[in-house]
Amino acid sequence: MKTETNTQQDYILSGLKHTIQKEYPQAAEKIKKAYELASANNSLEDISVCLSIFAFLNYSQKTGELSDVLLMLDDADYMAGRSESVTAHLVNELVRGNINFCENVKDVALIHYNNALKLSTEIDKYNLSDNINTRIKQLQNGMDYSLPTQTDPLVSLVKISQSITALTDIDELLHVIAQETKNAMQADRCTVFLWDKDSNELWSKVALGVDNKEIRFPADKGLAGYVVQTGETLNITDAYSDSRFNPEVDKNTGYRTKTILCMPIINNNREIIGAFQVLNKIDGVFTKNDEDLLVAIGGSASIALENAQLFDQQLQMYREQKLLFESFIDTLATSIDARDKITAGHSTRVRMYSGLIAQALGMDKKDISLVEKAATLHDIGKIGIRDSVLQKDGKLTDEEYKHIQEHVRITHNILNKIYMSPDFRIITEMASSHHEKWDGSGYYRHLKGEEITLGGRILAVADVFDAITSKRHYRDKMPIKNVLNIITEGAGSHFDKNIVETFMSISINKIIKVFLSEINGEIVPSDEDILKQYNLYDIHRISKEEIPSSEEQKILDLFNAYYLHQSKEETGN
Repeated sequence: MKTETNTQQDYILSGLKHTIQKEYPQAAEKIKKAYELASANNSLEDISVCLSIFAFLNYSQKTGELSDVLLMLDDADYMAGRSESVTAHLVNELVRGNINFCENVKDVALIHYNNALKLSTEIDKYNLSDNINTRIKQLQNGMDYSLPTQTDPLVSLVKISQSITALTDIDELLHVIAQETKNAMQADRCTVFLWDKDSNELWSKVALGVDNKEIRFPADKGLAGYVVQTGETLNITDAYSDSRFNPEVDKNTGYRTKTILCMPIINNNREIIGAFQVLNKIDGVFTKNDEDLLVAIGGSASIALENAQLFDQQLQMYREQKLLFESFIDTLATSIDARDKITAGHSTRVRMYSGLIAQALGMDKKDISLVEKAATLHDIGKIGIRDSVLQKDGKLTDEEYKHIQEHVRITHNILNKIYMSPDFRIITEMASSHHEKWDGSGYYRHLKGEEITLGGRILAVADVFDAITSKRHYRDKMPIKNVLNIITEGAGSHFDKNIVETFMSISINKIIKVFLSEINGEIVPSDEDILKQYNLYDIHRISKEEIPSSEEQKILDLFNAYYLHQSKEETGN
């Protein structure tokens, strides 16, 4: 049966292992339990060890200032002195070495590591000597603290294999493969190059230890170029004695390359798709075992990289198709403007109003995009309307009005013939529903209430609002009071009441920007600061007052100046 002292030391051992593996939350949990037991048993040695580890955990997780961390280490050192414990002093020196290594004060770090190493020859209760020796070698080889002191090559292989299904972003995948290869090989740096055969270049956005800038160079240059051209593996024990090594990079960065393992990445079809370049083995030179391990890593990595590249190509194809589709939509909308000069720009403004309503309703980006596309296409059916009706200046006859109503049926028929994914089918329904009314008296299918798609109900409000706020050569814009009367009085009969309430709640600076799109105008910043405090409900209320306050009148005048495209000279403001 274990004593309490043995139990707390088990917790310390477990906490140290988690710390070495950089699993800091788990380490903190174990050391906290050890500290509680050590305090209950008044074990100064274990209290000191726990304080030293706590100090490093606080530093690593950035939960304490460096000055506070050093004070905690001083307290731990004091406890170590009182307990006359070699183990407590050893842990304290190791932690001081680690912190100075992290802070890049390498001379001081080396002093503390050597002190810890000397103490480990007396007592090494927690088997820390290997860890200390590795850190000393890393320091002496100009490496950084991020490199682990322990690694399991099989773990790295598993992580890379998991990335095959977990990652589709090529840059993220390259980073994982480079990091895990570096860990598995116990090397200082690793770069994974891909071969772009179209341009005959090697490229990578991930070069550990180098700024995150894309590397790209001809595939017949450098060591990586050599291995993709020849298929050979290069295991160089002294970089500067090999004529194929280019020392210019070291000169520019201040880095010192010593050992290099460079190997082609080969896919299942035995085709070379890239190269690994691993630099500076921590302990000596790269061995045959290292080469075999890199071959194994390459097998998993090649599958992951080809999958990611395929996904990237598909994503690019999707983007191109989306761009083509949107260009097609814009072209269709422009064709209506070309035929109907009277309402040119109408579809664009309806799209903008519809987007504002959809955003105010809290719709997601995808659905907002669908609503906006439907708005752009809502009048496409006017292609089938006679010019004599479409371009008539005056009032339409009953027969002509019935004919122009046919444009929504034609819109449905045209869009229904365009191949779309199921997600885009709703565009047809929305676009051909913009003349349906909430009470069922609209056209052309006489839908009512929620039988009308949400997008169709949004378009109905946006379409009417733009129609009566737009100037035609046969009439001026309708006074804003009358416009808002029509919109609010139509709630529950013509329009969905919720859509009207949402539209009327939109701040008027956003509405004005749509007005100004007609003349490519811009709102004055100081005016926008004022106008964004009001919405269409406010304008409606003020416009109905017999005697508005002077402040309210200023707001109404400012709104109308933008609505009617008047200059300040015209308004007297």
